[in-house]
Amino acid sequence: MSMPAVSQVRNWLRAKTFASAVARGYLVGSPIAPRITSLLTTAVIVAGGQGVRASRGAGLPKQYARIGGKPVLAWTLDAFCGHPRVDVVQVVINADHEEAYAAVIRGLAPAPLPPVVGGATRQASVLAGLMALRQMAPDLVLIHDAARPFVESAVIDRVINVLAQREAAIAALAVADTLKRAGPDGLVAATVPRDGLWRAQTPQGFRFPAILTAHAKARDAGRLDFTDDAALAEWAGLAVALVPGSEANRKLTTAEDIDMADRELCRRVATSPDVRTGNGFDVHRFVEGDHVWLGGVRIPHTHRLDGHSDADVALHALTDALLGAIGDGDIGQHFPPSDARWKGAASKVFLADAARRVVERGGRIGNVDVTILCEAPRIGPHREAMRTAIAGILGIDAGRVAVKATTTEQLGFTGRREGIAAMATATVVLPG
Repeated sequence: MSMPAVSQVRNWLRAKTFASAVARGYLVGSPIAPRITSLLTTAVIVAGGQGVRASRGAGLPKQYARIGGKPVLAWTLDAFCGHPRVDVVQVVINADHEEAYAAVIRGLAPAPLPPVVGGATRQASVLAGLMALRQMAPDLVLIHDAARPFVESAVIDRVINVLAQREAAIAALAVADTLKRAGPDGLVAATVPRDGLWRAQTPQGFRFPAILTAHAKARDAGRLDFTDDAALAEWAGLAVALVPGSEANRKLTTAEDIDMADRELCRRVATSPDVRTGNGFDVHRFVEGDHVWLGGVRIPHTHRLDGHSDADVALHALTDALLGAIGDGDIGQHFPPSDARWKGAASKVFLADAARRVVERGGRIGNVDVTILCEAPRIGPHREAMRTAIAGILGIDAGRVAVKATTTEQLGFTGRREGIAAMATATVVLPG
């Protein structure tokens, strides 16, 4: 990539970062906001390891093992490629895994940069990732292990926030367990004070020029034994800040870790509620009469609504909303006007049937919202009675029922008092 092209990409990314910060509210009342808006943030995902402890002796390494239906690496990339404050993601892979990696990123949007091949050690792989970003000259870089797929957006945010004021910051957790030092005979030799001890996690974030220089210095000095980038940074004289990590952000190391992660994700999918929303709309015209049925309430009026049943337009719309939420047809399919059984029927029968269908699917009604469009009769005096009636039919608390009314400013058929229309929305929660 030529230098003019790099400059154009960099300027575009800065504009993207600024717009993202504005949208997420980072510019409002934040002491570090002026610096955040000018920081080009990248991430290096280290995925070049062989993962032998989790491979069970065959197949691809752990970052390509499937958990919750997709590879570990895919979950990790989702966290960074989808994070609004991470502008560019660079993945470092093993040369033998190009096909497996291509399958992981197929359809991923936004996509990471083309991968680079790592070295014989994690330290060498990180340096390869940093060198790939060098021409772009980012301000910040987050270095993260591919085998930590459960990293939370809030942890990423915390590391980035501290980098606005510090040259290095790592996610970490204070040690809570009592530590023992073992002797050569396998017996406890000593108890290690845990005060001030932290467990390092990733992402580990750095000012890009500083960590690139530190890695090059370690390479030139023949120091290839650092277990993480924070240790290398400390050796190079960088001050590293500790940022609260998360217990969920664990590293998958063994085959048992992979199995546990798979069970956890499958459990989440199985128990996550399936929240659905349905909409309904209905219209009935006025004919001669002395009352209307609306929302399950009989209201005296100069006309009545015409329909095969009692023409309760509000309950009809709500019935369709519930049926729509569970994908079970509409009111006309279950109660056709051609069927004499429903001649003059109370519309609460239709609504109760829709509620029964929700329950039969193991679901529950979260809330319902009805809007009635008419010039007359006035809905306000009957609103609470409607809410109580609907709640009783559905078997839910009245606090989950909303009834609203509006006119159409004397426009259209409702404005000419030719009839009444109603719109309804229903939220249904089904088992995952």
